[in-house]
Amino acid sequence: MSEDHQNEEELNQNGEGIHSEIEENSGDTITRVTGMYRDWFLDYASYVILERAVPAIEDGFKPVQRRIMHSMKDLDDGRYNKVANIVGHTMQYHPHGDASIADAMVQIGQKDLLIDTQGNWGNILTGDRAAASRYIEARLSKFALDVVYNPKITDWQASYDGRKKEPINLPVMFPLLLAQGAEGIAVGLSTKVLPHNFIELIDASIKHLQGKRFQILPDFPTGGIMDATNYNDGLRGGKIRSRAKINQQTKNTLMITEIPFGTTTTSLIDSILKANDKGKIKIKRIEDNTAADVEILIHLPGGISPDKTIDALYAFTNCETSISPLGCVIEDNKPLFIGVSEMLRRSTDRTVALLKSELEIQLNELEEQWHFASLERIFIENRIYRDIEEEETWEGVISAIDKGLKPHVKHLKRKVTEDDIVRLTEIRIKRISKFDIDKAQQKIDALEDQIAKVKHHLDHLIEYSIDYFKRLKKDYGAGKQRKTEIRVFDDIERTKVVIRNTKLYVNREEGFVGTSMRRDEYVTDCSDIDDIIVFTKDGKMMVTKVDSKTFVGKGIIHVAVFKKKDKRTIYNMIYKDGTRGATYIKRFAVTAITRDKEYHVTAGSKGSKVLYFTANPNGEAEVVTILLRQSGSIKKLKWDLDFANILVKGRATKGNIVTKYSVKRVELKEKGLSTLKPRKIWFDETVQRLNVDSRGELLGEFTSEDRLLIVNQKGIVKTVIPEVTMRFDDDMIVLEKWDPKKPLSAIYWEGDKSLFYVKRFLIDNPEKEESVITDHPKSYLERIFTHYRPVAEVVFVKERGKDRKDNLEIDLESFISVKGITAMGNQLTKDKVLEINEKEPLPYTPPEPVPTEELEVEYEEAVVEDTPVNKESTETKKKSTKKGEDPKTDEEGQTTLF
Repeated sequence: MSEDHQNEEELNQNGEGIHSEIEENSGDTITRVTGMYRDWFLDYASYVILERAVPAIEDGFKPVQRRIMHSMKDLDDGRYNKVANIVGHTMQYHPHGDASIADAMVQIGQKDLLIDTQGNWGNILTGDRAAASRYIEARLSKFALDVVYNPKITDWQASYDGRKKEPINLPVMFPLLLAQGAEGIAVGLSTKVLPHNFIELIDASIKHLQGKRFQILPDFPTGGIMDATNYNDGLRGGKIRSRAKINQQTKNTLMITEIPFGTTTTSLIDSILKANDKGKIKIKRIEDNTAADVEILIHLPGGISPDKTIDALYAFTNCETSISPLGCVIEDNKPLFIGVSEMLRRSTDRTVALLKSELEIQLNELEEQWHFASLERIFIENRIYRDIEEEETWEGVISAIDKGLKPHVKHLKRKVTEDDIVRLTEIRIKRISKFDIDKAQQKIDALEDQIAKVKHHLDHLIEYSIDYFKRLKKDYGAGKQRKTEIRVFDDIERTKVVIRNTKLYVNREEGFVGTSMRRDEYVTDCSDIDDIIVFTKDGKMMVTKVDSKTFVGKGIIHVAVFKKKDKRTIYNMIYKDGTRGATYIKRFAVTAITRDKEYHVTAGSKGSKVLYFTANPNGEAEVVTILLRQSGSIKKLKWDLDFANILVKGRATKGNIVTKYSVKRVELKEKGLSTLKPRKIWFDETVQRLNVDSRGELLGEFTSEDRLLIVNQKGIVKTVIPEVTMRFDDDMIVLEKWDPKKPLSAIYWEGDKSLFYVKRFLIDNPEKEESVITDHPKSYLERIFTHYRPVAEVVFVKERGKDRKDNLEIDLESFISVKGITAMGNQLTKDKVLEINEKEPLPYTPPEPVPTEELEVEYEEAVVEDTPVNKESTETKKKSTKKGEDPKTDEEGQTTLF
């Protein structure tokens, strides 16, 4: 056995080092790494956590950042320094390479808070890197010099090689960690503290000092829109949704002006192109005009909805990102998981403690100055310096001065020490000869005032701290307003906004559906994330994912794209229950299912067969003709049946009996109208979207022909068919259900005439956007009224030397008749107008609506007695319903109508 192996075996016996063995006759070495994991790996993990990746709670810096800031203070002379020079100086304190130091310094500089930069420091919007460190320069910002440094209250330690002193923590008197944010991945844990707004942090610190509640939310340097509903105070499990700000520039052009945090214009464009290649969205081309501000133009092909495209961009690209914060910091050399509110409390409390230390040091210095100034005056005023003329030794000099001071030092705040006497001996003869007692007393009085002021601050430390934060806000808060808009996002259903990028085919006889079956029957366009619903002749139903080719069952009678929670698509069906059973009729909706599970829509009897089936997207109810086979004594073999008289029930219900005799066939006699009520639509102002879930303001009940009226501040008027995917501009001032017979009234400033004009008009072309004001660049919309009989109040400007004219109330209905939308209108007044207000409209009684006729369906009677069909004419009349009545869904079992 070699000497090295003997040494290893000795180490193994002591339980240290790497355990090794040599198998007999093989020469192979087996190395056990128990010791490595127990000692070395744990040491490495602790080092990475404490010394590299995670910031300290005290000052918010990681070690490399703290050493950079300390080096910059060492080199600070008010002028710019080469970054390469600063990096080299930092290597005296940081035991790592120059690249990591330079990258860390660039990140600090890009946050535009502590470092005043010069040169190309990269671009956080485009992702462009900074120039090499030898080409760029930096110096400390005024803010950094104000809040980060104070050697008198800094604790120091030796650097890694013992040659220098470096701060353990910098005395940062501001919640810097929350302002800059931090991100790091260590061994076994990570941290992600999001950046917050400078002004909001100061306001929150003040509220904490005042004992008030506060809430802080992230604010990103890239801007964008943020939903912080689930922020969870920055703790583990929280989530932020960040979106790009996208505006519709023209009918076929979208413009991105702000991007989500953590993305760049390059990565954003790449994700859009990738989604386009996959067919999730459809775009024509992209232009990146980003410079100081983001400007990405997305050009759309003709016929593509801009609103749906915006939703699709959020659903399928990096235009929306999800950020998971994780508040982890170092405290007392241990990782600590806390929320951002607790971070701010601790930072603010530490700031108060540091301010107190500063004041105590300042008080001590002032008292020392006062003490020596008083001694100096006593020494010179009482000519004690003459007592040392006869002394020949140093001890004699000290003793003589001490003896001469004793009668005059009773009012001093501390005893006179030998060091004080030594300082007196260092006073020059020139200073003694020019000593001015009045000036000396003024200096002492000024010091006493300063001491009293400092003591007052110490006695009222919280008020002093609040004033300190207010000063920071005043001195450095300019230009630091919130960049990220806070909103509550709506959830985007991907299947509703995805582009139909493929075609669906069906082989009805063989029972296959898919996108690759191009030789078979075309069904519809679909996307690869859609579900499809299939019905077969034997009364079975299945919902499955779109695929290239899927077997769903032979004898397909209906296939379509499935819409989850769709209550408006009603299926009308007549089926025979089993081989010898009765014939049933039913109406049902399919709102929720388990994918790839087979369901029976008949009673489930063996041999059941669907005789008639339709899918009606708006709940239409047709009239069909039932034809029976000739059997026995049946004389009347034909009658009509209206689906409008059948209640909409659950999918699993058996239905109502049509007849117990054999049905030859069922024929469509008359297509039906919708039996569904008009759909109620609400507008949720929080998310600026329409919905059918009773959120926000009710706009009204809408049929397929009803439209929304939209007017914006630019004077653009349009009507649109409401869709839940629609988006609305921030400058929208009118959103309501459009009444084609109700005129609109507008008061606008005509730029060319420099006067207010009034006009009343109807919208004659609902498909077209039109402006109610003139094209002059100075024209603007002042007021628009949507009531039948609006009243406006005009408040006039008070002319100098005259009484203000009485306010003028105008009945706009009698002031001007209804004209075209392009008409200029009538002049309102020639007098100068201060403001125009809307008053209560005059009463208006709308005409009585014409009642909807009741639709009764009569059926021909069959001659044969004791059949369910014979009861139709009497029973059906009782169960007639009005067209437009809301169907009643019922999950109960069979009910017989006939």
